[in-house]
Amino acid sequence: MTAWIDRYDAQPRQRPAVFWRGCWLSYGELAQRASALATWLAAQGVGRGDAVSILANNHIAHLDLIAAADWLGACYAPLNTRLSAAEQAQILAVIKPKVVLVGAGCKPLLPDSTPAPVALDAYERLLADVGSGRPPADDRAPERIAMLLLTGGSTGTPKAAMIPRRQIDANIDNTVAAWGLEPDDCVVQASPAFHAGINVLATPLLAIGGRVVLMDGFDAGAYLAAVATHRASALFMVPTMYRMLADHPDFQSADLHAVRFAISGGAACDEALRQRFAERGIGFRQGYGLTEAGVNCFAISADEAANQPQSVGRPMLNTQAVLRDADGTPVALGEVGELTLAGPHVFAGYLGNQAETAKALRDGWLWTGDLARQDTQGLFTIVGRRKEMFISGGENVFPAEVEAAIATHPQVAEVAVFGVPHPHWGEVGVAAIAPAGLGHGALKAHLQPQLAGYKIPHHVLAMDALPKTGAGKIDKPALKARAITSFALDDQHVDSKSAA
Repeated sequence: MTAWIDRYDAQPRQRPAVFWRGCWLSYGELAQRASALATWLAAQGVGRGDAVSILANNHIAHLDLIAAADWLGACYAPLNTRLSAAEQAQILAVIKPKVVLVGAGCKPLLPDSTPAPVALDAYERLLADVGSGRPPADDRAPERIAMLLLTGGSTGTPKAAMIPRRQIDANIDNTVAAWGLEPDDCVVQASPAFHAGINVLATPLLAIGGRVVLMDGFDAGAYLAAVATHRASALFMVPTMYRMLADHPDFQSADLHAVRFAISGGAACDEALRQRFAERGIGFRQGYGLTEAGVNCFAISADEAANQPQSVGRPMLNTQAVLRDADGTPVALGEVGELTLAGPHVFAGYLGNQAETAKALRDGWLWTGDLARQDTQGLFTIVGRRKEMFISGGENVFPAEVEAAIATHPQVAEVAVFGVPHPHWGEVGVAAIAPAGLGHGALKAHLQPQLAGYKIPHHVLAMDALPKTGAGKIDKPALKARAITSFALDDQHVDSKSAA
């Protein structure tokens, strides 16, 4: 259990570590910055078990704070910049941070009662004034809570997942081994640093001496330029971001020859999008992880990913995965069941929420809420969320399966499928599709050769673009609420309804 500052010190002092706002910071400079911040935090009374928060878009302070908090035995507790002031107040009441670093434009999101907010405008001066020095180190107990990471919050106020040090170390070891990361690898971190996605490639690479290019936020053109300039060797984004890259005018001419593979998080990219990257020599692998179990739980080879692009692969090292019925009984091979996970990468529970913790952690297993099936080769494929599965006419419908079929239509760029109440069938499917233009009749004709009739959506919600959550995923709860309002849910099919 090596502290982040010690990991930085273990690398050659001048080795480039993080590219931030036009220049490279070396591993020696990262260690010095983290040491100064830890010294300053200790002077503010921060110690073992205390939470320290940051409310800011991507900023080097996120990485400084991860290391500084770890050194003190405190908890890195980033806040989601896309939540409202009322939501921030609810979260802060649970986390109770000793100190909050706040980025430009984010201060209005903090309640007046927020303790000791420190503006990042003055952050570099703060570090310079502290100078060198390092407070006494905390112990490296595996069960000590090192991070408090917010869940997605698509169904209500986000919960604070308690991440022990053992999860962080297990995620690093698993990711480095399974994805074949090396010290010469480089990644562009453009997804939000306040999200668990910071641990997909950025923290593992910094643990082994790799390079991280930290962007303020995602911009497709700037991202392509960064990949080319810094010879990024691995990509990680959600499908929406990959599509924005592929649609950018510079995509065909950008120098992407150093990229070894791309990982799609949250959902698999559709075949047409995968083909566009394949033409640039980049193969996709479908990732799977969640805040509660580390962001990398499965791995798949390049050949298997090419043949089975929807599969997430096999469990990583020291990861146990079992598919179960609701009563806990393992399902038969090939059958759909809820994915349960066990291993050192599983979280310690939700802060201040014993009821939700008891639902998620049962007899040493994490119940993920994700439905999956395993094939005879041992490969796992996620078919949807248990709470998203709906029953139409007595038959189970798994949205991910229907979405994959719809995504093969050339007019579809984005799709989300979900169930809505129906007086005769119990529930029927709605397909939210972007861009607008594909009607129900054309969709049905496309799906009939692929799917059983009960799986074909009864309604089409046509939009210019589908709404996204703070993590960049499609916001299905928002779409469902819109669909219920838009459609008269009776026995009749609706050809198409535009909600653009």
